[in-house]
Amino acid sequence: MEEVVLLGFWTSPYVMRVKIALLEKGIEFQYREERDVFEDKNKSELLLESNPIYKKVPVLIHNGKPICESLIILEYIDEVWKQEQQLFSADPYYRAKARFWIDFFDKKTTTCGKKLWANKGEDQDAAKREFVECLKLLENELGEKPYFGGDHFALLDIALIPITCRFYTYEKLCKFSVEEECPKFMEWVRRCNMRESVSKTLPDPFKVFDFVLEVKKRFQIQ
Repeated sequence: MEEVVLLGFWTSPYVMRVKIALLEKGIEFQYREERDVFEDKNKSELLLESNPIYKKVPVLIHNGKPICESLIILEYIDEVWKQEQQLFSADPYYRAKARFWIDFFDKKTTTCGKKLWANKGEDQDAAKREFVECLKLLENELGEKPYFGGDHFALLDIALIPITCRFYTYEKLCKFSVEEECPKFMEWVRRCNMRESVSKTLPDPFKVFDFVLEVKKRFQIQ
């Protein structure tokens, strides 16, 4: 019998990606929550042993073998459990296109995300403009399709939807509305949230907001 273990932290969108993929594939797995992902001394021995390079979640451990980095994990899941719904398109062009948009979005959220909740004034305003511009580009890529994968909920949808649980935090702290800026994008968000894999994975946005306030306090960010 296969043993599948996922090491994660509840607010990590990268962990959520993997959870959604596993649920979409119908793969049974054990989830192990890390108590603290900010300080190495508080991380579990299993995490430090499984990902000694980055010491970060997510880590998927399949029959004792660890796989790290969310996109690499998603590819691994798709290759190992081929008999289930495929996440990656069979067309090399569309696979490359999905990877491009994931890379684009990850870089944008890495640079903008913290600035949206940790900064004030001009830096925060600049991050907000950049973030909205990113969403508008993705909204344009979505077009009139129900999902980024067309009629099918697939790789790009799985990679992007987790960040939406942070929208309330960004809106509250930066005083803007994603709905007003990108209404079609929010239609896609609501459509995705109707899927059981997504609704069971994404945390309550209000709890995410409270967590961010705790992080700001912990690291003395005004």
